Amino acid sequence: MGEEFHAVVKLVTGEEVFSLVCVDENDGDPILLLMNPVVMKVMRNHVGQYVKVKPWMEMATDSMYVVKYDKIVTMTEVKEEKMITFYEKYLNDEDTDYEEEEGRTKITDKMGYVSSVEDARKTLEKLYNSIEDTK
Repeated sequence: MGEEFHAVVKLVTGEEVFSLVCVDENDGDPILLLMNPVVMKVMRNHVGQYVKVKPWMEMATDSMYVVKYDKIVTMTEVKEEKMITFYEKYLNDEDTDYEEEEGRTKITDKMGYVSSVEDARKTLEKLYNSIEDTK
């Protein structure tokens, strides 16, 4: 087996896959081993741009996939540390910002400040009264 490297692989299906890649010569019939392949898409909104990452195969449980060379249009090695770090952070990120339960988003501390309605009312009244006192 060859050396591992990060790459973007363009498949004949049109998909672009970002992955840790290893080339195996396999007795003259080379194959590509994709480890934890993901699809990255650059999205833009009014604030700026961000990258949306999702697994290449969403329902599969394997982390390694074999692709024959005849299914590859082109491949380019990625050396940009920012992209590699982003990819590795995605793979190692065990925490989720929210958990779904029966179609509803479960509130977590990571979503921001969580308080009761009564606490929020008191805080807002205090803020309002302090503004009135300075007039």
